[in-house]
Amino acid sequence: MRLKMDLFLIPLVSLIYCMTNDDIGNAAIAGLLEDLNMHGFDLNVSLSIFFVSYILFEIPANLLCKWIGPAWFLPSAILGFGVLTICTGLVRSFSALCGVRFVLGIFEAGIMPALVYYLSRWYTHSELTFRVSLFIISASLAGAFGGLLASAILSISHLGSLHSWRLIFVIEGMQVVCNHLCFSNLLTGLTSCLLGLICFFALPDRPETAIWLSTEEKLLAKTRLDAERYTTDESDSKFSWAKVRLGILNPVVLTTTLIFLLNSITVYGVSFFLPTIVKTIFPEKSTRIQQLLTVPPYFVGALACALTSFWSWKAQQRGVFMIFCAPLTVVGYIMFLATTNEHLRYGATFLPFLGIFTYGALTNSHVAANVASDTARTAAIAVNVMGCNIGGLVSAWAYVPSDSPNYRIGNGLNLAAQAAMIAIATGLYYWIEYDNKRRDQREETEPGEFDSQDMDTLDWKHPHFRWRR
Repeated sequence: MRLKMDLFLIPLVSLIYCMTNDDIGNAAIAGLLEDLNMHGFDLNVSLSIFFVSYILFEIPANLLCKWIGPAWFLPSAILGFGVLTICTGLVRSFSALCGVRFVLGIFEAGIMPALVYYLSRWYTHSELTFRVSLFIISASLAGAFGGLLASAILSISHLGSLHSWRLIFVIEGMQVVCNHLCFSNLLTGLTSCLLGLICFFALPDRPETAIWLSTEEKLLAKTRLDAERYTTDESDSKFSWAKVRLGILNPVVLTTTLIFLLNSITVYGVSFFLPTIVKTIFPEKSTRIQQLLTVPPYFVGALACALTSFWSWKAQQRGVFMIFCAPLTVVGYIMFLATTNEHLRYGATFLPFLGIFTYGALTNSHVAANVASDTARTAAIAVNVMGCNIGGLVSAWAYVPSDSPNYRIGNGLNLAAQAAMIAIATGLYYWIEYDNKRRDQREETEPGEFDSQDMDTLDWKHPHFRWRR
């Protein structure tokens, strides 16, 4: 049954996530700055405006996802993203670019938290980390593919009035929309392509409505999830703002979000500025070669993310991996800051990729596991991803033109963020152990009668609730 879910769900979820990859980093070195007469901090502003709307709409978007259901919410969001990506390639001014990117952030705001929330309806806490990592890997591979595609596009001098960086956005945006038209046709009953038919059968809201699971498999899927949940189906389906507050103010959720925020400074930094950094390391090479040199680190990141998340699943641990994924990133940034040798500096860019992509899977599954109700889980995941995008907003200003070519401020910030993550993750790991022991002792000395309704109301404040590591 689990293999069947993997085969039906993961490819489509990965496709959705992969297609929301923002490729402004490659566009920046392909002529975007020159064509729109951007200079100074203009690139940083265009990055920031995207995250402003992204952050503002994060929680509302995921609550909307719970209300209307992921099978309706996700196709709508990715269709809007595809349209706005095409619009990005057609802008003629810096102000238009900022306006389009603000709206783009609204559509993308709910995609990642909705995907994590969607998978949490299907997989147990221990299984979720690896499954989330699989669709995050698609983003890593999208980064690699983005570099390859950008390199290929740059070999085309023009297509009509569209030149260089404009082609990057338009071709990739058309790819998003063309694939997503299957979702659109799915919702209107007019689908005519194979992918649309697959999506129709593979994106039910939960196992009970999956027509590709047998009655016995549906029961088994439900039983597996019920066995590790504190609340009943009836109470789980009820929405209340009290549950939302408990999901947001959960101490493990907030601390995990801080870890994800710090890691995202690095993730978005390398995603946006890796092409620019490679350009400063190898200024004598052509733009096509520079684009190609951004590809290998993404493949390394994909492999590392898959292996680490798989070990986390088998060990049924997330906290310890959140501690030990950061040190290699620290070493990488120390190397980058300490040497001017171009080969060593390029080699140093690989080390962060060994750990940074794994945190998306680790932190999102960690917050999903450490709440009681479905509504609290929705809010907790949204808060965690919101922290991720606050980190993205910070990273937009980490690499400024005045700091080139060595970018000591940006790389120093990433070094400090990763070092802080090690300390915070270690503290969280031992605090969970301490608080669970405290709850055990309190339950022994102050026994009381509580039912599932109390758990639904109190969530992590309930005496019977235990944190998961």
